[in-house]
Amino acid sequence: MAQSKFIRLRCLHFCLLLWPCFTNAGEAMHLELEKSVCGIQEPFVFWLWSSMAGRPDSAHIGGLSNVEDISVQTVDGRTLRGYKLKALIAGRDSADAKKYLLVVQGNAMLADQILSNFTGFSSAGVDVYIFDYRGYGRSEGKRRLKAMVNDYGEIIDLLNSRPYSSRLFYGMSFGGIVLLNALQERQQGDSIVIDSTPSRLSGYGCPEAYDPVNNLPEDSSNFLFITGGQDRVVNPGMSRELVETAQQRGALVLRDPEMAHPFMDRNLLVRDRRMEAVSSFLLRPVAVGNE
Repeated sequence: MAQSKFIRLRCLHFCLLLWPCFTNAGEAMHLELEKSVCGIQEPFVFWLWSSMAGRPDSAHIGGLSNVEDISVQTVDGRTLRGYKLKALIAGRDSADAKKYLLVVQGNAMLADQILSNFTGFSSAGVDVYIFDYRGYGRSEGKRRLKAMVNDYGEIIDLLNSRPYSSRLFYGMSFGGIVLLNALQERQQGDSIVIDSTPSRLSGYGCPEAYDPVNNLPEDSSNFLFITGGQDRVVNPGMSRELVETAQQRGALVLRDPEMAHPFMDRNLLVRDRRMEAVSSFLLRPVAVGNE
């Protein structure tokens, strides 16, 4: 009995000795992923953008019956929270969806604010996933570009490990930057829409490796790029290099003179036209040629 107690005490002592190693390793991972890569202004800029995004409001999703509150744990222990808009088949939730859509929103948006715009996809039998960025809304962590890109790589790997046969992606504005970076070293999705995304970040002090134009695959025939003539956030000049390079590599391009930034179209008909273009491309049964 005394020997058993001695062994337990020795084990406890050993664990206490190792505990700092585990905690220091976790803290080191936080520091590595959450370090600024775009200069000293990066924390302030992300704070400003996240402030513009506002606070979570469950009222935005109150009318949706097929919503599931979800979360993922990142490699450095942060919890990212979001929503799954479950596929509907014959008007009921389906656990047998064959496709998923990952929506990566702009940097001044929260998941609950735009989720209801994607009910058309769930009605078409697609599971839709939208998360709050790290440090935004209900998600934990510090708002840093490097960490966000890594987060979405982890999310994509998680979704790809599930029995989906088709992968769809929609990245808008800053979300296009994150998505192009996260997909760079992974198998490309079946269909990808990049909407109102600038060509480069390096002009703002970020490494050129994060520039969207540097993360385009040589074969971009499974992409649709959208740019709006009324966009005052990312004007056509800011996205021209990216869009033209993508088109040269086989991407389909929609240049609409009436469109503003995503979800900022004042004309509801224009907003509907954008969503129709996105859904038509992502849900098309076969690949379409470049216009």
